[in-house]
Amino acid sequence: MEQSSVAPEFQHWKRNLWVCVLGSFSTIVAMTLLLPFLPLYVQQLGVEEPAAIARWSGIAYGATFFSAALTAPLWGKLADRYGRKLMLIRASLGMAVAMSLIGMATAPWQLVALRLLAGLLGGYASGSTILVASQTPKAQTGWALGVLSSGIMAGNVVGPLLGGLLPPLIGIRQTFWLTGAVIFLAFLATTFLLKEVPKQKVKNKTSAALVQSAQPVNHTVVRLMWLSGMLLIFANMSIEPIITLYIGQFVQGEHAITLMAGLVMSAAALGSILSAPRLGKLADRNGHWRVLTGGLLLCALLLIPQAFISAAWQLVVLRFFMGMALGGLLPCITAIIRHNVPEAQVGRMLGYSTSAQYIGQVSGPLFGGFVGGAFGMRPVFLATCVVMALCGWLNWRQSR
Repeated sequence: MEQSSVAPEFQHWKRNLWVCVLGSFSTIVAMTLLLPFLPLYVQQLGVEEPAAIARWSGIAYGATFFSAALTAPLWGKLADRYGRKLMLIRASLGMAVAMSLIGMATAPWQLVALRLLAGLLGGYASGSTILVASQTPKAQTGWALGVLSSGIMAGNVVGPLLGGLLPPLIGIRQTFWLTGAVIFLAFLATTFLLKEVPKQKVKNKTSAALVQSAQPVNHTVVRLMWLSGMLLIFANMSIEPIITLYIGQFVQGEHAITLMAGLVMSAAALGSILSAPRLGKLADRNGHWRVLTGGLLLCALLLIPQAFISAAWQLVVLRFFMGMALGGLLPCITAIIRHNVPEAQVGRMLGYSTSAQYIGQVSGPLFGGFVGGAFGMRPVFLATCVVMALCGWLNWRQSR
């Protein structure tokens, strides 16, 4: 397609996509980096009792996602009003400052406060999703969002790995400062490389009302997509609290159990990284509803054998295939929302979608821990299977 035949708002979509992928990757690495060494840092800040270390670590890690979930709809609404690029500049600069300040904390409450600040000021990945969804031609939306999703998922994998490698080499505080510097580079790339076509101002209120009413929000579809996004993350996270204990039934030795648990957790993410762009392209060609419904039902089927494994390597393989089934589904959800809301409300509706996904990130482990504690570990997989099958059925019915 020649450049001259492309609508002005779509002329820079490929360049914008790659800037957003790199920026999202670096900010997600920053959010997940401290997972391996967080208890050690809390200990360095003067907490000595093991129970208190665990408590402060949990609060500090969850703080970022809590504040991010609360503010995602606000940033989405402001993106609709003032421009998506401005929100990405704010998020990258805010994260760079917050991460650098975390490296200067002197008390555990300061660590929690700064993690809250990071979630409050951040939101680069969700802002990138809004920009890519709104500035990509509809025929390529699924593929572009799949590529972005792969970058975000890769950040979730690389973050904890770097968190295990860097502190022994350069120190914990220096790790935060290095991360802040990398995010600052993302801020510079966003500022100078990302292009956004200025919005045309509507001359009067009557014209604005006509624009708003031209394509009303399909609330039924949008709310179903919020629910589906929440349940996708929920299904992926539900085994987090039980995975190490479950692996311990099949593997002997503390080191071997930890290594295998890490492989299981990484397998799903790796499957998603590989499949997201391909499933996105498939959805652009054959329909987002079909890929979404098929992926949900396939995920439900793959959860059943996970409850009846006889060796740990089987769980690694099954989680990898489950990750492949899940990989393109969040891009499909975003694309369906994008196609069912007016341009002026894309950011706000996708902001609510992001908040719903954060709810899944919190509720999934809680659900897994509760079911695992009350009924045993195998029922966690079967209960999650039922949830996924119900979600798939709801999407199939709506698509009909």
